[in-house]
Parts: sequence; structure tokens; C-alpha cells
Amino acid sequence: MHKNKRKKPYLGAIISGVLLTGAFPGLGFWWIAWVALVPLLVSIRDKTVGSAFRTGFLAGLVHYLTLLYWLVYTMQLYGGLPVYLAVPVLFLLAAYLSLWIGLFSSMVVGFGNQKPYFWIAIPVFWVALEYMRGVLFTGFPWGLLGYSQSDILQIIQISDIVGVYGVSFLVVVSNTAVFLLYQALFNKTRKDFRITMSMAMTSVILSIGLIAAAWYYGIWRIQSLDHRIADQPAKRAAVIQGNIDQAVKWDSAFQAATIQKYIRLSCSAIQKSDPDLIVWPETATPFYFTYNQQLSNLIFAAAKETGKDFLIGSPSFKKSPEGTSYYNSAYLVDAKGKVTGKYDKVHLVPFGEYVPLKRFLFFVGKMVEQVGDFKAGEKGNTLAWDSERLGIQICFEIIFPSLSRSMVKNGATVLINITNDAWFGTTWGPYQHFSMAVFRAVENRRFLVRAANTGISGFVDPAGRVIESTALLENAVASEELVFLSKKSIYTRFGDFFATLCAAISAIMVMMALVSARTKTRIFR
Repeated sequence: MHKNKRKKPYLGAIISGVLLTGAFPGLGFWWIAWVALVPLLVSIRDKTVGSAFRTGFLAGLVHYLTLLYWLVYTMQLYGGLPVYLAVPVLFLLAAYLSLWIGLFSSMVVGFGNQKPYFWIAIPVFWVALEYMRGVLFTGFPWGLLGYSQSDILQIIQISDIVGVYGVSFLVVVSNTAVFLLYQALFNKTRKDFRITMSMAMTSVILSIGLIAAAWYYGIWRIQSLDHRIADQPAKRAAVIQGNIDQAVKWDSAFQAATIQKYIRLSCSAIQKSDPDLIVWPETATPFYFTYNQQLSNLIFAAAKETGKDFLIGSPSFKKSPEGTSYYNSAYLVDAKGKVTGKYDKVHLVPFGEYVPLKRFLFFVGKMVEQVGDFKAGEKGNTLAWDSERLGIQICFEIIFPSLSRSMVKNGATVLINITNDAWFGTTWGPYQHFSMAVFRAVENRRFLVRAANTGISGFVDPAGRVIESTALLENAVASEELVFLSKKSIYTRFGDFFATLCAAISAIMVMMALVSARTKTRIFR
């Protein structure tokens, strides 16, 4: 009997890990997120801090191994790593991310287990740790809980105030209320920390009130945005999805054919919709644009012949007395065939564009083929286009809320994400990546344009509606009218103040608990 009891916490952790993954794009059962943490919370309710950490770590390991499984595919097929190395690398990343859920579980048991504060402490801890994960060690805010709700427009509108972290908070509030109700109904034997039905129902009512308030704010916000956009002048943009096989993309024998394909697709977009701006994906030109004159002239000629402006992704370099610096860049080419602006990627991809801790991770050196050792550009740099300013983000820069925000603060009236999601194949990766772009549009109230080599390409309006998107692994063009907004949202002006507040409150609670432990007294009594 005792042995069976010891197994139960780990079963709950495994269930929570699976449920969390099921809520994200891929499986897409978004509603599961609202109860996914309940099995974990039930599992740790009577545990020590150390045992709670181990249980939470297991839940995280199950979650991140299943959420990020596609990394093995990417590292094996494109990074050149054999399976016996790719799988351990995935485990290392999943283990690091799992530390945060382990720490969350420890905080719930050790510092949040206080009756008057329990309902609010759990979501505060979760948001604080999500935020820290997103900023520490260059940050990796992939799979924040709020992203599971990217399709629920009424809920995600609060992002223009509190960001994606506010949506995470709301989801964890629901989980906490369900857990406390369960605690009141089925865990009546514990004397030192018993949740009464009155406390549980209070938390349920407060949770419903918060969710309802967010829902009605969302309805009102969508209506007000639609009214504001309806009378504004618009320009049309087109995205070109070249669907270039990553295996041959950098082969010199295919370079000219690649550019000619993009030009043909661009001409077809012009014939269909006459766009003002044509957007190609990240590194659409598999050569150094402006340096390789023969291939660059093909693009300059296309711009002049079509009379259209082009935004294209290309690697670039800059020589200096210290040596040569390489960049992942986007060039703006006007209808006269002149380069009028250049953006250099700011947040580089670990193991894709540089290798962190290279001395210790020497065995992953093959992963940086053609695109290794890049330098970072200047944060917040925007490109002038007619009377507007373009906020460019390359590849996974779009998962960092602060980067989009910095561009809109610097005057960007539209956001453009160019990416090469060929690395993901047909896994869940492209769908997870695209869902995060939706939040950048809502947080900053800007139209978002996305051009991806193999998909998903498309357009997102300021309310987070995906107004057009393409299928994976297809040649495709898509175009939409964009309204260029200039008003700055609360989130754009003040950033992640809500997440920072949660982090500060969590730190205070932890410090108070540590002081209390030293004096052997209980806090909040």
C-alpha cells in the first residue's frame, strides 16, 4: 500500500506533462490547458519541497520532450547529428526547461502553501518563472502556457495590457481554482493545511470573474479595433513561399534557379493582386546579397521591371580591422533597384547561428554549416518604407515579446517576420512557431506579415485573427491589405510590467519564507 502511494505523485506528473503538450498547436486541444496542471498540484500537495521539485521536474520532462520532439528531426536531418547525439541534446534542453517547473512545484509547497494567499500565489509563481525562463541565459520563451490560447481571440486580447504572461496567469488561475475545489472535496484528512469548501468556492467565483472580465474586454477590444481599422487607408503586401529544399538550398548549382523561382512567384503575385511590397523569407537569397553581383542583379532587375518594392532575406558580412563579421539580414530594395535599408538579426539561434559553450559542446559543431558564427545587430532598428516604418524580425526573434515591442516603440507601424521553417519539416514546430507570432500582433496592435520558406506564411491582424495562411511544403503566394497603425498599446509603452511584478512578489515571498525558516516560525499567521 505504501509503495502504491509513492507512485501516485509521479503518475500525476506524467499526466500533467502529457496534458500540457496536448494543449499546444500540434494537437491543439487548447481547453486542456485550463486544467492541465491539476494532476501535478494534486501530486505535490502533501510533499516536501525536495519531493515536490522532483515531481515537477518529471512533469516538465514529459512535457518538453513531447513538445520539442521535432528538435531530434532537425538536428539529425539538417544539423548532421546522429540520433545517439541528437536525443541527448534534446534531453539536456528539456531537463533545463523542466527545472523551472520543478522550482515552481517547490515554491508552491514551500512558500505558497498558506491559506489566505494560496489562490493567488500559484499563478504568480508560474508567471514569475515563465518570465525568468524567457530572459535568463539569452532566454528561451518557447511554449509559454499562454501560447496555447492563440486561437481564442476573446481571451488573448488582454495581451495588449499584460502580454502573453497575463494569459498564462489567467490559465493558471483556472487550474488553481479547480485544484482547490478538488482539495476541499477529497482531501479532508490533512489538519495543517485544509482547504474548506468556502475557500474553494471563493477561489472558483474569483476565477470565473477574472476570466469573464478578460472575455468581455476581448469582445469590446475586437469591436473597437475593427471600427478603427475600417476607415483607415491601406497598402497591400504579398508574401512569397518558395518552398526551397534545405538540402540543396546552399548548393551553388541551385542558386540562380532559386532566385528565378522567387522572381516567377513574385510576378504571379503582382498579376493576382498588385501588391505594394513583396516579402521573401529568411535567407531567400542563398548568397551574400550585393556582394555576388551577378545574382544580385537578377533581383535589382526584377524590382525595376515590376516597379515594386522587395523585402528579402539574405546573409551579409562586414569587414573591419578586427576581422569579418557575418549577419543574418533583411534588405529593403525599392522599385528603382536600390537598397534603401538593411536589418541585421538581433537574437541569434543557439546551435543554428552560433554554438554556445563551444569548448564543451564541440561535438555539435556540424550544426552551424553555412550559417554559423553570426553577429547580432542593433535592437529596435526599423526600416523606413514610404511614410511607414517596418519592424523586421527574423526567424525565432518573433518568440521574444521585447523585440517586437522595441520596434513598435521605435515607430514600427507594421511587423514583418521572415523565417526559414524548413528546419521543422512537417512536425509540430511550424504550428507552434506561428502561434507565437499571433501574440506579437495583439500585444502591439499591429498587422503582422509572415513569409516562411516552406510555410507557414500568412497575415495576422491586430486582433490576432489569422486572415490568411499557407500550407506547409508548397509553392505559395498570398497577399492582403494592411492598415498601418501608430497608436501604442499599454503593453508597448510599459512592457512586461505585470510579469516583473509577479517576479518581485515571488522574490519577496521566498525571502520572507527563508527568514521565517531561520527563526522557525510560520509566515502569514
